[in-house]
Amino acid sequence: MFKSWMRLTSDAVLLGLEAQQVISRRLMRIAAGGKGARFETERMVTEKIAALGEAASTLATGGSANKVIRRYRTHVKANNRRLSRHKR
Repeated sequence: MFKSWMRLTSDAVLLGLEAQQVISRRLMRIAAGGKGARFETERMVTEKIAALGEAASTLATGGSANKVIRRYRTHVKANNRRLSRHKR
């Protein structure tokens, strides 16, 4: 049981750190204005709604908090890669 708590804690901390990178990159994109800013704000809202639905579905079908956090991390990592390689 201790091992699963440590895994959950570790994944949650990493999710928080990785999410901060995405937030920073998104804010830079939004601050730059133009089409990129509009696209990013719309995408951000759409992703949040989809992530909530996915998490609720996972939990409703017997999935664990660990599974939800790991899945969130895959989405955050994908956003981080996309935003870091985008030309400004």
